[in-house]
Amino acid sequence: MGQQSISTVAGLSVSSRYHSLTKLESPFTMPNSLSQNSPYQGPAFWSYGFRPFFLSAAFFAGIAIPAWVVIVSGIEDVTFLYPPREWHVHEMVFGFLPCVMTGFLLTAIPNWTERPPMRGVSLTLLWVLWLVGRVVMTASWVSAMIDSAFLLVVASIVWREIVVAKAWDRLPIGVLMSLYACANILFHELLMRQGTADVAVRMALTIIMLLLAMIGGTITQSFTEDALAEDAIPKQPVLFSPFDGFSIVFLGVTAVAWMIAPEARGVGYAFVCAGVLHLFRLSRWYGWLTWRKPFVCILHVGYGWLAMSFLLFGGSILGIGLHPEDAIHALTTGAMGVMTLAVMTRASLGHTGRKKHADPLTVMIYFLVNLGAMLRVFGPSLDLSRDLGMAMAAGCWSGAYLLFVIGYGHILFGQNLEEARR
Repeated sequence: MGQQSISTVAGLSVSSRYHSLTKLESPFTMPNSLSQNSPYQGPAFWSYGFRPFFLSAAFFAGIAIPAWVVIVSGIEDVTFLYPPREWHVHEMVFGFLPCVMTGFLLTAIPNWTERPPMRGVSLTLLWVLWLVGRVVMTASWVSAMIDSAFLLVVASIVWREIVVAKAWDRLPIGVLMSLYACANILFHELLMRQGTADVAVRMALTIIMLLLAMIGGTITQSFTEDALAEDAIPKQPVLFSPFDGFSIVFLGVTAVAWMIAPEARGVGYAFVCAGVLHLFRLSRWYGWLTWRKPFVCILHVGYGWLAMSFLLFGGSILGIGLHPEDAIHALTTGAMGVMTLAVMTRASLGHTGRKKHADPLTVMIYFLVNLGAMLRVFGPSLDLSRDLGMAMAAGCWSGAYLLFVIGYGHILFGQNLEEARR
């Protein structure tokens, strides 16, 4: 995966020392030639993909989880296309996360292809396709076709940009997004024919693990390097090395093995080893030195959740510690939830020309998403009642995303301050 696209999308260029072979563009603006040849005069909200998709993902996460808790608690009886549990899994794995990823990719693509971003009517239509997919999941089988179309379209956009720009070093992104779209189609197919889609879910979670290890690891290391250099701290995080590559490859092999044989003890031991490898990888980035910089520190916390999820999940397969369903939430509510908010908050400020400063509301967002994840993962092991524990976890986790809507909504609708000053 190209380092430039990974780092610039979150609102900051990586130092030239880290990418000596790559010429980085400004993370906040398009290249001048593109700005001049393709002026955009429409609403700011539709000027870049991160605006509608980050805001929509946050709003959806803020209402979908509490709604699901109400339904499974028996307070309301709602009929979806699939049973409540399967609807919940699908909407988080194939609804919420692809929305965040689309905002990420549509913002990264112009930086690593030097082509104009998708904006205006085309961006609006893509967003409407995602929205319709969420609404029709309560309707007939036709919804499966509509829902599947979104990730297919996103994957096709990625491939189009790779081919037109000849950005062959971004091929892994196209491959992963294509596999993600296939996993969604497989989910619908298996659930309709067999009544279970666990293989498709494991396939999607495997992709998520790799994306978090690759992209999450890269931005954590690079932003930490810049933050420590800014504070004149002599210690610097270790650059990408063969060890990092090995830890990612080992994780990939382990995750694929889990996808095929989820209960094999060998897979459990492999996940434990993967957890140790990624904890050691994290330790080489000196995250404890960034505690005064929440925008950077939260990335270390998110990656810590990722490494811990491997340990917990490996232990659960071996019959040690948590139930597998609780352990997997360390990946979803923990690593995925924390990392997405870390990127969304930083990019929303950086790509609108604002100072990347974590105000008290942003710190509260980070606190709530972590508290919600902890309650969801470890709550069932405590003496809390099931309904109370789920309600508390949902309130904190979804509350973090609703706070993002409240605190960042006006920023996403507003103009780019750097462009306004020109």
